[in-house]
Amino acid sequence: MKKLMPAPVRASVKTPVRAVATAVAVIATFAGGLSTSAVAAEYTKKQWQVVGTWASLENYKEHENPYWTKTLPELSGGAITANMKDYTNVGMSGFETMRLLKLGTFDAVHALTSYTAQDAPALEGIDLAGVIQDFGKYREAMAAYKPVIERELKEKFNAKMLMLYTFPKQQFFCNFGSKDETNVHLKDLEGRKLRTYSTSIGDFIEGLGGSAVTLPFAEVVPALQKGVADCGATGVMPAYNAKWYQVVTHNVRVNIGFAATFLAVNQKTWDTLSPETQQLMMDEAAKVEDAIWESTEALNAEAALCNTDGPCSKGEPGGMVAVELNDDDKARVDVAVNDFVLKRWAKRCGKQCAMDWNDSIGKVLGVQAPVE
Repeated sequence: MKKLMPAPVRASVKTPVRAVATAVAVIATFAGGLSTSAVAAEYTKKQWQVVGTWASLENYKEHENPYWTKTLPELSGGAITANMKDYTNVGMSGFETMRLLKLGTFDAVHALTSYTAQDAPALEGIDLAGVIQDFGKYREAMAAYKPVIERELKEKFNAKMLMLYTFPKQQFFCNFGSKDETNVHLKDLEGRKLRTYSTSIGDFIEGLGGSAVTLPFAEVVPALQKGVADCGATGVMPAYNAKWYQVVTHNVRVNIGFAATFLAVNQKTWDTLSPETQQLMMDEAAKVEDAIWESTEALNAEAALCNTDGPCSKGEPGGMVAVELNDDDKARVDVAVNDFVLKRWAKRCGKQCAMDWNDSIGKVLGVQAPVE
């Protein structure tokens, strides 16, 4: 006689809906935890060796330094950290820092195009002294010339560009002896010694009849005090922040340039990063770039007040005399730009370089550099 076996227990098809929902929720939570951990693990862990611009100025304090020391570390869960120093701390010129970026001594460098043009003359094309007087046109020109800058950084320094931004307007700040001297124009720069930081500005100064004196930013104030220089060229807000108003009398409002600046990363370093790390850095860099353009426009307006009679939210007004350009001044600028700046730069840079400029910035401005 067969022994009867108990019937197999079958799971009820009427499993309570709440139990199913609970199980799904538990699984989803567990999977979500794994996903979050996986994403965090995909950021390449690295302490970056970074050079920024100047720690005393807004670009470094409000944008460059926070990008490296706050934003990226927080968003990467601590995978990205940075040992960051500015130009003053490293004690090097722009082209020297870029040479060390190429060698891999630095992983990333923020540098002015004009400071690095010694090894790549085409970089200076975006800030040819006196050529662009309007800030809005400058951003259009920058966008048009961006491919050239990216190419130069890649070919000359084996670097990838992550940001392209600017400093405030660059103008002349001069000591004419007394603030009571109100009838001042560009013709009064003839025979005077003016501080420059680029070959292009030196050409512009010569075109105006002055003598160019190359000085690092930190040495300008003592040079003006001792008479080594009569005028200095720099950004309108950097001039106020560095208290140039204590040693000069006049702000000559000819726009020399806008100090185009880039963030470049060593290409070998970049290639070691995970796609997620690269995307994070590019996305956040784009946000910083936009923020700098917006803040720089505001700084241009505020600096005009801070350097003269105010009001100034940053402190006491500098009390300089503002020198606005008249028709004769504008004619002098045109001569200096066409006969000195564009002509000499095109010769330094070469035929193809000048053609690239004409096809980009030249079209934006309706100006052409001579092609020889």
